[in-house]
Amino acid sequence: MRSILINFVFGLMMIAWMRSDCFSQQLNSSSPVIVSKDRAQEITNSIGIKLVLIPAGEFMMGNGEAVEDLLKAFPQYSSNGIDIQDEYPPHRVRITKPFYFGTCEVTNGQFRKFVEATGYKTQAERKEDDDPRGLGGWGFNQTAQRIEGRSTQYNWQKPGFPITDEMPVVNVTWNDVVEFCQWLSTKEGKTYRLPTEAEWEFAARAGATTRYVSGDDPESLAKIANTADADFSTRFPKYSLASTDRSLSSHDGQIFPSRVGNFPPNKFGLHEVHGNVWEWTSDWYAEDYYTKTPANDPPGPISGQVKVRRGGAWHTVAIWARLSFRNYNTYQSRYPNLGFRPVLNAD
Repeated sequence: MRSILINFVFGLMMIAWMRSDCFSQQLNSSSPVIVSKDRAQEITNSIGIKLVLIPAGEFMMGNGEAVEDLLKAFPQYSSNGIDIQDEYPPHRVRITKPFYFGTCEVTNGQFRKFVEATGYKTQAERKEDDDPRGLGGWGFNQTAQRIEGRSTQYNWQKPGFPITDEMPVVNVTWNDVVEFCQWLSTKEGKTYRLPTEAEWEFAARAGATTRYVSGDDPESLAKIANTADADFSTRFPKYSLASTDRSLSSHDGQIFPSRVGNFPPNKFGLHEVHGNVWEWTSDWYAEDYYTKTPANDPPGPISGQVKVRRGGAWHTVAIWARLSFRNYNTYQSRYPNLGFRPVLNAD
């Protein structure tokens, strides 16, 4: 009876941990929840970012589903409307070292600590000679029902919708995010960085081989993610990329980005790997990279013009929120749907 009771209590503790808010600041980096092989399974760093240990392992990266099958599942798209050739071929990838990954996307409150400590101005807030598109960010114009920019009226603090400290920071460029990681690395004497594309997909899948961590059914997303759904398409029927025929018929209860940790985590403990905001990775993008990628710890192409982003966002339709879907932006891009979550090296 004693062993049964201990196991029952341990199970309840694990459930409570998995459901805990990502922006909790009750722990610190010296307060592990579980310890295995001298590594904490979960830590919370000096600015309140909670990270979980992702084990080494291997998985099939990319899309194992034929385009024809996708067209059957998403009949509202024509064959020339699904540009997914860069998801092929599916290939086995090994992640040879464990790493810590943010359980949630970095929040406005956490990013503000960086700004207040350094006086940093994001690229949307400053003029740069090497960026001909000029000052400003992109935002969601609710009246016109479209994303627009660049404009000085938009930046990470003004994305076109109300924000809170618990929502994911957006309108940050790849360069802004690298500066954040470098500052945090110096502050803590550790190495923070963006995930490689392979690390991101391995961690997001957490063993899943389906389109989503919730299965293959697009409607299942409403239970685990904030994407284009009936709430969004009803509120903004003129937003063409998430028209009623392309949005979920289900309701996820959100219009704009939700607070982080609002939806259930995957099996590794990561929340919102689908939707909410796109997430920067460290990789340059190449359409044919999967045809020549190394099997062990693929680092991405050595050069390129655009950086990979993953996961989808609050207005993303289901076909673009799949685990294998690849997307990209220039490293100077800043949008009201684009944020990040960091990696902390485990060694």
